[in-house]
This record gives sequence, structure tokens and C-alpha cells, in this order.
Amino acid sequence: MNPVAAIVSAVILALGLALGGWFGGQGLVQSRLGDRSVSVKGLSEREVKADLALWGLRFVATGNDLRETQAEIRRNADSVTRFLKSHGFDEGDIERQAPQVTDRLAQSWGSGQIESRFIIAQQIVLRSTDVDRVVTANSESSVLVDAGVVLSNEYGPVRPSYLFTGIAALKPEMLEEATKRAREAAETFAADSGSRLGGIRRAWQGQFDIQPRDATPGAQEAEQVMKTVRVVSTIDFLLVD
Repeated sequence: MNPVAAIVSAVILALGLALGGWFGGQGLVQSRLGDRSVSVKGLSEREVKADLALWGLRFVATGNDLRETQAEIRRNADSVTRFLKSHGFDEGDIERQAPQVTDRLAQSWGSGQIESRFIIAQQIVLRSTDVDRVVTANSESSVLVDAGVVLSNEYGPVRPSYLFTGIAALKPEMLEEATKRAREAAETFAADSGSRLGGIRRAWQGQFDIQPRDATPGAQEAEQVMKTVRVVSTIDFLLVD
């Protein structure tokens, strides 16, 4: 290659690299400008009251004579049923589950002296939409002790569970409110940054969460009648100059 041709080739190559770098840089800037967005969260909350109560009343009888133990568990079941009916619940609200009988002499892993051979456990489940009535009955359940019925639970105290089942009806309104609050926050950010708010780039609805209204130590959501329903939506809005 002669010297002139070599010089021309070098100039063309340098010019091509320069133009390529310029166009590449412009593409990066445009991409960043086109990707300008702000991510914000919108919160919506509602205070609600439980609309369904479930109460499992479990009791146990022990003894060495199977018939006597069975008779005792039947008396306990009758006492619990009468107690619930005295508070206005009917047969449709009360489910008497089958008793569970344990013969400790039949257990291969048992050892040592056995004081009570038979253990019979039974549970009566109350299901009611009259939550206030269940609250009253629970507060007066000590009368069962006077009747000789000792309520027991392998997993903790025998307490009703108060549930809220109407969350589906709240979803549209709460999602609309969460989106509105997210937009308000994004508009404030856009104004502060000298931009205008564009359309929605991406959106995440978030999970609906039910929490106890009163956040007392150790409070369980299912043990409280009053609850707080909460949803947090995350939305990415585009920013426009």
C-alpha cells in the first residue's frame, strides 16, 4: 500500500470510530432519558370487624373403666351443648365431633405404672356469624368449670378464632385508593425534580394483609374481633421533561 492510500485509510478508520462513538453515546443518553422513572408506594387501610367466629371446645375424660369414662365424656358433651344453646346458638351452629379413645395399655412404647388406662378426648365446634354472641359466651365459659367440664387444648388456650371473610368486596376500592396515593407521591417527586409525571411503567398490586387492630404485645390477629386490612401497591411512573 502506498503512503497516500495508507493515510487515507487511517483517516477513514478514525472518522468511523469517532462517528460510531458519537452515535453510541447518543443511544445511551436516549436510553437513560427514556428510562427515567420514579418508584413509589401507595398505602390503603381499613378497620374491619370479624364476621365469622370458630370456637373449638375440647374436653378430656380419663379412667380405668371404659364405660365410666365414656359416660363422663358424654356428660361433658351434653353440658357444653346446653351451655352453647343457653347463649342462643342452635343445632346448626354446633358440631359434635367423634371422640378419640386412647388405650394406654395398648401402646407399645408405654412403660412404668399407668394411673389411667383410658383417655377419651372430644371436641365440639361452634361456627357462627354472630360474633358478639360468641364473645359473650366466651367471657362466661367459666360456668362450664362449675359443671365439671375442664376445657383443654394441646396447642394452647381454648379461645374462639375471629375471622374476616369480606376482603374480596374491599379489594377494588382499596386498590384504587392505594394507586391514587402512589400517584400523589409521584407527582410531588416529579414537581420537586422539575419533571412531569408520565404513564405507569410497571405496577405491583401487593398482598392484602389482615392484622390485629390493637398491636398489644403477643396479640394474635385471630383472637381480636377488630382488625386492620392493609395493602401496599408499588408503582413505577415515567418522568417527562
